[in-house]
Amino acid sequence: MAVIADRCPGIQVTVVDLNAERIAAWNDPDLSQLPVYEPELDAVVGRARGQNLHFTTAVEEAIAAADMVFISVNTPTKTRGLGAGQASDLRWVEASARTVAQAARGHTIVVEKSTLPVRTAEVIQTILSAATGDGNGCSFSVLSNPEFLAEGTAIPDLEAPDRVLIGGDDPAAIAALAAIYGQWVPAERILTTNLWSSELSKLTANAFLAQRISSINSIAAVCEATGADVREVAKAIGADSRIGAKFLQAGPGFGGSCFQKDILNLVYLYRHYGLEEVAAYWEQVVTLNTWQQQRIARLVVTRLFGTVSGKRIGVLGFAFKADTNDTRESPAIRICRDLLEEGAILQILDPKVEEGQITAGLVQPAGGGEGSWLPVADVHQAASGADALLLLTEWQAFAQIDWPAVAAVMRQPAWLFDTRAKADGAAARAAGLNVWTVGEGSG
Repeated sequence: MAVIADRCPGIQVTVVDLNAERIAAWNDPDLSQLPVYEPELDAVVGRARGQNLHFTTAVEEAIAAADMVFISVNTPTKTRGLGAGQASDLRWVEASARTVAQAARGHTIVVEKSTLPVRTAEVIQTILSAATGDGNGCSFSVLSNPEFLAEGTAIPDLEAPDRVLIGGDDPAAIAALAAIYGQWVPAERILTTNLWSSELSKLTANAFLAQRISSINSIAAVCEATGADVREVAKAIGADSRIGAKFLQAGPGFGGSCFQKDILNLVYLYRHYGLEEVAAYWEQVVTLNTWQQQRIARLVVTRLFGTVSGKRIGVLGFAFKADTNDTRESPAIRICRDLLEEGAILQILDPKVEEGQITAGLVQPAGGGEGSWLPVADVHQAASGADALLLLTEWQAFAQIDWPAVAAVMRQPAWLFDTRAKADGAAARAAGLNVWTVGEGSG
């Protein structure tokens, strides 16, 4: 919404939320205090806020004044009941649709922006149609406009998108939304489909990207066993124009708010339609991702003489990827939990993730391990007294570590476990550390 406001000065954009604290943070004069960290976002918000970008808790008033409403709420995986563990929880989508139905005036275009299961638009249409029959003069058109941005590069992804996808069956509504994007996106990059194809395209895009991550991580494991180097393999296969070089970086597995959730939703969809073999195929992508994280934790324990109980391990990075403060489904969570279960003392450093987020991620079930953790302010503190450093997020700062100084405060023999191939492994070895890098075989 900030980018739309920035690129379309003639359009008034109002972001609403029931959470007053969050809205206050978006309105904070100090742009460094925005509730979401994203490179360049502060500048975009700073240019538009107070001009044609507004943040408020006055939900009904904003809907009543709107010609177009974007539903952009969370759609987590259900934790109980029908479809638990796979199906999406649509309670907030339904609640939003009901609020729109009650508050809207005149004709309103309702746009699905959340990542949703196929045919969710049918639910929204049914709720809105009930309001139309109340004789209040309201009418609605429903569109699907899934978002394909990546966290960490969201602003450039929005300013120069590969494509904008709009699904719907009302040509006038499609044209109205396309005209907004058309103020900065070339017409040939604005694609239109029916509603169901648009909803499925978002799930499929995320599934394909996640599949590539699990695939290259499976190759990394055999590289370590045989003496090959996964980076050399990735470069060779990425040079094939049919494959391409993107999403071929081996690591601790995928995280974030979408990949696992969307694949599991596809699995649920396939099983609903009796496509068990296809469901099992996509489910294996998630299974392999979990295996990679468990493999890394086991490897750390094995290399540290089979036990990490009472040993200090410096953890470099907790966000699921660099240039974001998002920790949802971060690989660091499962890996750190496994090490805590083994009794490790974790010294965790992340330049953008707050202590409260780490606490929430590492809450262990009753009867969890005897390990503990503490936040630290820099790499030197993370390494102090540690038997190992475990690099989990590819922050640029971790490529520029003073390894002699770090090695001097570690307990020897000390290890660097680099799950992102981000650190200077040669410099770490020269400083006296043992080094394991994901996908790098010892021959």
